[in-house]
Amino acid sequence: MKKNLLALSLALAFTSIPSILHAEADIGAGKEKAAQCASCHGETGNSLVSSFPKLAEQHPNYLVKQLLAFKSGARKDPLMSPIAEHLSKDDIADIAAYYGSEKIAANDVPVVDEDEDDATNKAKNAAAVQTLIAQGGGLYRNGDLSREVSACIACHGPLGEGNKPAGYPLLKSQHAEYLIKTLTDFKTDVRSNNPENMMHMIARKMTDEEIKAVSYRISMMK
Repeated sequence: MKKNLLALSLALAFTSIPSILHAEADIGAGKEKAAQCASCHGETGNSLVSSFPKLAEQHPNYLVKQLLAFKSGARKDPLMSPIAEHLSKDDIADIAAYYGSEKIAANDVPVVDEDEDDATNKAKNAAAVQTLIAQGGGLYRNGDLSREVSACIACHGPLGEGNKPAGYPLLKSQHAEYLIKTLTDFKTDVRSNNPENMMHMIARKMTDEEIKAVSYRISMMK
């Protein structure tokens, strides 16, 4: 019974996405409403804390889908769920439109050990990061067909721009830490609001090192 109710609530939530998207979203109103989000996601959607995702430039239809998922309970988060629960359809449309109108900020190259003082070790760490980024680039472009790991480029584009009509999110310049957590959540089934379990199937076949590598590469895309 509970499963049936959950399925019904998800169906109702996601069927309402087109109606929300076709509503006249107000970017100005969205900026005002997004003020409550600024402490975590930044005033323009460029969060300063790498555990919180950047929302700037994200496709509004993707943001609407995620906010509806938080609102319905299909996606759970101790911070986001109670906030989304009190958002109206107009609020969701306006906030998504506002963040979609902003530009995402580029990242600095990830640092393995910020407390390292030895110049030689710093150089080794920097070289290790570049190796990871290169490895991640290969996986992003080509995947690994021998293990049925699809190439990220197929859905998220050559520059991480995503595919708005298909609902695939923009990934470029996202925080590496957040990307690592997201892929790990897909891998371990912590996150479950994914069409046809596509990301689960891919992430489960990736090693932790590959998840880190591809996350580093995506974080460098502009």
